[in-house]
Amino acid sequence: MKISELQMKDVIAMETGERLGYISDLDIDTQRGQLKGLVITLKGKAMGLFGKDEEIVIPWNQIVNIGADVILVKKSGYSGVLLEEKSKSHE
Repeated sequence: MKISELQMKDVIAMETGERLGYISDLDIDTQRGQLKGLVITLKGKAMGLFGKDEEIVIPWNQIVNIGADVILVKKSGYSGVLLEEKSKSHE
């Protein structure tokens, strides 16, 4: 599957049916060559710092199903990782 195909799918929280947003990128561990998660641009959020959309990383183990039109994810058990927080922790 291509990333362009994933980007066309809505990301839905399985517990609530809430549409979280859309996939803007992939979080990849380049050392191991493994997909760590999906980067989601949050739906309905106001522009963040410097006019950028707010993004979170959905860990791969929280993805329940990738269907024809939607990607179901578990929203409970994690809060997602804001990309801004993630980049600060690597400094």
